[in-house]
Amino acid sequence: MGDIPGSFRAYVVEHLADRVERGVRTLSRADLPPGEVTVRVTWSSVNYKDGLAATFDGKVARINPLVPGIDLAGEVVASDDPTFKPGDRVLANGYEIGVSHHGGYAELARLPADWVVPQPAGLTDREAMALGTAGFTAGLSVEALEARGLKRGAGPVLVTGAAGGLGRLAVGLLAARGYEVWASTGKPDQAERLRELGAAEVIGREVVTADSPKPMESGRWAGAIDTVGGPTLPYILRTLRPFAAVAACGNAGGIEFSTTTQPFILRGIALLGMTSANTPITERRALWARLASDYRPNGLGEDLTEIDLDGLSEALDAVVAGRARGRWIVRVAG
Repeated sequence: MGDIPGSFRAYVVEHLADRVERGVRTLSRADLPPGEVTVRVTWSSVNYKDGLAATFDGKVARINPLVPGIDLAGEVVASDDPTFKPGDRVLANGYEIGVSHHGGYAELARLPADWVVPQPAGLTDREAMALGTAGFTAGLSVEALEARGLKRGAGPVLVTGAAGGLGRLAVGLLAARGYEVWASTGKPDQAERLRELGAAEVIGREVVTADSPKPMESGRWAGAIDTVGGPTLPYILRTLRPFAAVAACGNAGGIEFSTTTQPFILRGIALLGMTSANTPITERRALWARLASDYRPNGLGEDLTEIDLDGLSEALDAVVAGRARGRWIVRVAG
């Protein structure tokens, strides 16, 4: 089994009738949820979903109280499953972590063994959380586009919301793979950094959110990763080249959009939905291995804002309000 400490620090969110109480508490071994693998968490990350879990009307938390944190990395301290042993470096993201199962904002986490990913060679705990769900989703998106037929040299690939955590990682990953990346952002002060990550061109948000009376426009993009949703998807769908595809992986711009059937019927384009939380464990482990090797993004480990458990409330508020820039990671245990 290994040795499990009797108590540990955790950032806990408790929903009361008229408010949310949140902050660092001391929990006991008895507070750990069911699972075969107990992990000493070293790093986690801050995601929009975590921010919603800590918000009164966020509609994410499924248990109460909850330890949020949909990502975690660290060291196995105890295991009832032969796949893992004490001392193994592991990571986890997705499934019910940080939603209906206590997550990464705690010095200890206990998980089902089939949610746990052996940490690939070439990634540190910190780098794994610099990727986190955002990097995993970027990897899913590129993998889906390439499976659909996207190839280097086919033309420009658009990334929307490129200044956000997911968008930056998508830009860095595509550029590292040799694609001509065009980055769209509403934050012009981030343009130079996006070029440093490998973007060939940076365009304003107004370009990709503009209305048009035309169901289709000139085919411009060989592929796209849309991290925004809402008004950006109609633009992308009407400007994709024949047989191109867009990977939809975000909805910060809204959950609804309006389009026509014409790009699908006349150009044979595809809209590919990305769901990082539900990726089966075999595919999840394989993609994490790629993120440590041929899918490793440019700039991994850079442009990070580091906080600890005591700084989480401010960070969670910032990510929900759209004030975050790039990736925020959480040092949980030294």
